[in-house]
Amino acid sequence: MIEQRKSVLAIASFWTWCIPLLPLGLAIAIYYAELQTSTFLFINRYTQLLPDTLWTWLTFIGNGWGIFALCFPLLLLAPRLLSAGLLASLIGGAFSQIIKPFLDFPRPAGVLALEDFYRIGEPLLHRAMPSGHTLTAFAVASGIYFASDREKRSSLWWVFIIAGFAGISRNALGAHWFTDVLAGCAIGLWSGMLGAVVAQFIPDTQLAPNKIGPRLLAFGGLVTIYALLTQTLDSELNQSLQYACVALISITLTLFIKAQKPKAI
Repeated sequence: MIEQRKSVLAIASFWTWCIPLLPLGLAIAIYYAELQTSTFLFINRYTQLLPDTLWTWLTFIGNGWGIFALCFPLLLLAPRLLSAGLLASLIGGAFSQIIKPFLDFPRPAGVLALEDFYRIGEPLLHRAMPSGHTLTAFAVASGIYFASDREKRSSLWWVFIIAGFAGISRNALGAHWFTDVLAGCAIGLWSGMLGAVVAQFIPDTQLAPNKIGPRLLAFGGLVTIYALLTQTLDSELNQSLQYACVALISITLTLFIKAQKPKAI
């Protein structure tokens, strides 16, 4: 346990915590250089070259229900990583709920004429910064990454690529400025680091399938199934993906229930 806590301290090294300042600094530079509209329109225009379904599926990754469903097999494979991702998303969500109403920046649809850019879904007008979907995607990706063993992190770089595309999808769908995405990226990275730090203090003995923590996560899977079956998350184009996630959670829960039975000696 002592060695494990030493690895936690390494997560919070000075230079690691400074990394999110890069996207945050770029967001500030774009905003004050008055390039917010031009960067948004550029990305919004050229992302139309790819199918709408691709972008709605990518934005699904930034939806809290969606990313929990996609990561749910970690309940059996690596419950600490699932815990880190969930804690990171909760921390990030708390930050988002404070910052969004405080800044209350207008979204593209609140500034530009609707015919000037491509949009999917109803126009969203307020509470632009940060992008909640981007924040969630990066928080979970960062939480899983930093909660992983150091020797395994080099093979997990792709989680940030996926989170990045989830962020770009918010521009592609006309929901956010690029500055919102960059801010969401920065706050998400910090939230993920915090989530990883907290998750490392969960004792290994409390991560067994028959313990209360994993069982609460399993119950969360049931709630997620209900949400996926009764709501349309972000777009009707995601309906088939929602059903696939229901199947994924159901299979994981079936195996989780089997894992509750004590092994015969």
